[in-house]
Amino acid sequence: MNISPTNPAQNPLLQTHHRQAKVRDTHITLAHGSGGKAMHDLIDDIFVNNFNNPILSQLEDQASFNLASLLQQGDRLAFTTDSYVVDPLFFPGSDIGELAINGTINDLAVSGAKPLYLTCSVILEEGLPVKTLRQIAASMQAAAKNAGVQIVTGDTKVVHRGAADKLFINTTGIGVIPTGINISSHNIQPGDAVIINGELGNHGAAILIARGELALETNIISDCQPLHSLVETILNQCPQIHAMRDATRGGLATVLNEFALSSHVGIRLDEQSIPVDEKVKSVCEILGLDPLYLANEGKLVVVVGREHADTVLSAMKSHPAGKNACVIGEVITSPPGIVLLKTTFGTERIVDMLISEQLPRIC
Repeated sequence: MNISPTNPAQNPLLQTHHRQAKVRDTHITLAHGSGGKAMHDLIDDIFVNNFNNPILSQLEDQASFNLASLLQQGDRLAFTTDSYVVDPLFFPGSDIGELAINGTINDLAVSGAKPLYLTCSVILEEGLPVKTLRQIAASMQAAAKNAGVQIVTGDTKVVHRGAADKLFINTTGIGVIPTGINISSHNIQPGDAVIINGELGNHGAAILIARGELALETNIISDCQPLHSLVETILNQCPQIHAMRDATRGGLATVLNEFALSSHVGIRLDEQSIPVDEKVKSVCEILGLDPLYLANEGKLVVVVGREHADTVLSAMKSHPAGKNACVIGEVITSPPGIVLLKTTFGTERIVDMLISEQLPRIC
């Protein structure tokens, strides 16, 4: 966490991970980002204490790995980074900490990689309750432990009150792609099936309701979840996946437009086949939103040859994160770069790339 240690045996930060809390302040102050004792205590008490593992416990300015052990798991490294600025920090079904871990894991997983290591960098606004930071750090560790990954290094910065909105998190992830796996949007071919693992729009709708700006009451919860185990289940049954992506900002529509543009094909969706929770549909109808563009944090779009579609669908349905999986469309030759939607009325309309955010600050 940007702390330079001496010998671990002589470093008091390594010997106090489970002692009584060192941070007695109730709110973050500028001193917590000064590089002095207050900052060391904050990092040790909240981050090192929660994320503790053999690599992090060295407290170097970087994490080092054994390359031989990585090569035993695959022949390519997957590397990704993302920043999380969601508002509010806590929302039905999840929070910014769990979101940061699962979101980064999913960005690795859609390449077919096994996620292994994560970083955690935070920007804290002066005045943030320390209790809030403790909750979020604990949530991050719980999500990482659940997914079998380690948070191995990071950084902490504090900015003046008003210079940020409570808390921003940046995470970087490293994973290993097994030999023989080649997942890319450039592999998509006409005739391929388009499959999704469940209902759309829950995360975006949950965030909207959690902001309390609308007189709506509903029990919609975010779909935030790690997807690497589902991906592993799919690839064990069918390593011939052409393309895969998690539908986050911009939703399903944006992912499919990116696919169509990258592979110079068209994609036709069947509106009747696209799963959307009735409560999410109701929110969208009231507010004039389109669930195809709502953000998700646990939804996976898979494109695979039609001959393998049943195998993939069966594999997905066997996993808790894919029990509601279904085929929602197909890849077509033309018009290239265009996504079409066959509506419930039997007509077709173009599903454009999202021009502007339907909902800002959703991840």
